[in-house]
Amino acid sequence: MKKEISCEMLIVTESGGIVVPKGFKADATYCGIKTIKDSFDLGIVFSEYKSAGAALFTTNQICAAPVKLAKKIIQKGCIRAFVVNSGNANACTGEQGYKDAIEMVKMTANCLKISEEEILVASTGIIGRPLPMDKITAGIKAAATSLGNTPAHGNKMAKAIMTTDTKQKDIAIRIRINNKYVFVSGISKGAGMIAPNLATMLCFITTDVAMPAPLLHECLRTSVESSFNRITIDGHMSTNDTIAIIANGASGVNILPDSQELQIFQQGLDYVTSYLAKAIVRDGEGATKFIQIDVVGAGSNNDAARIARAIADSPLVKTAINGCDPNWGRIISAAGYAGVALDESKTNLYINDILIFSKGMPARCDMNLLSKSMKRSEINIRLELGLGSYADTVWTCDLSHEYVKINAEYHT
Repeated sequence: MKKEISCEMLIVTESGGIVVPKGFKADATYCGIKTIKDSFDLGIVFSEYKSAGAALFTTNQICAAPVKLAKKIIQKGCIRAFVVNSGNANACTGEQGYKDAIEMVKMTANCLKISEEEILVASTGIIGRPLPMDKITAGIKAAATSLGNTPAHGNKMAKAIMTTDTKQKDIAIRIRINNKYVFVSGISKGAGMIAPNLATMLCFITTDVAMPAPLLHECLRTSVESSFNRITIDGHMSTNDTIAIIANGASGVNILPDSQELQIFQQGLDYVTSYLAKAIVRDGEGATKFIQIDVVGAGSNNDAARIARAIADSPLVKTAINGCDPNWGRIISAAGYAGVALDESKTNLYINDILIFSKGMPARCDMNLLSKSMKRSEINIRLELGLGSYADTVWTCDLSHEYVKINAEYHT
């Protein structure tokens, strides 16, 4: 049995942190893709050292041109830069869209004096419009010539990947490995089109540890499973989702398989991805409440996950919570249609730690206390099934009038 290793961790910053790990630079510019002037819409992250890279992508069968290209490039596992534009998804743009993605990589490689096989490209924004390549070209040149490692550079990069987001999502942590400090940093975007299975978001992570690309990929996959694959806002899966990580080894700390160092690094990476995933939910389009759904006592992991996601994706549950209504019937009903065998005589439901449904019937509780608790900005739903020892957690948000307004007016 492996000994659990505790991670000595410090949050360094929640702003401008993508360049905190040693050897990383970034910058962003406004090149005119977005209609709002002075809102950054193209950015670059660059490692000064040879680096390993790993990435995961949308599971949508209709995926954007940059995703198709990035899937090919990542196979060699040697990534030194990300180039990202927002405001245009370069999705459903045919052969020309793919050529444009290639051109973005070529232009970035030329400006940074590195190989095209060391660059991942990503795009986010409106689907079906051709990229304005004249603006993209100018933007890449501008960003590449002004790279830096100050918080201001990091902040610009975090803002450059935003679309309907209202807040930048950004964190950098420091962890101690073998008496040396190493850093793990990340930025993410996403506010709508969010569903489990790595859907509807971009996330870019930098770290100064050294690690073989296959091991880095496994670390990323493990982290994503417990973070980005545990969030949902509207159940709609995007064409462009990408999460990628660069490890450049500048700290001098080498991470090997089956080591204590690996356990410590994994804990740090898990913290970063979990923080960024929750930040996406908290910034959900029109959201007023963050909701954590815990399903425990299930017969299998899959059963727990299916029930948690059924509850999280229910518009009736989400609108009830928006209205501060502890409507337990909607929650129990959603659990019942998840396609999992249940025994209501063994089922208990808690909302904000107050038992409201017990063994197939409504429970006696202080409704005034429960109603007051529903006005909180964070809501916890806990469903105890009494059928086994498996559990799962999903994070979501409420569904408001503002969500409908945003998506009625936003052209995809």
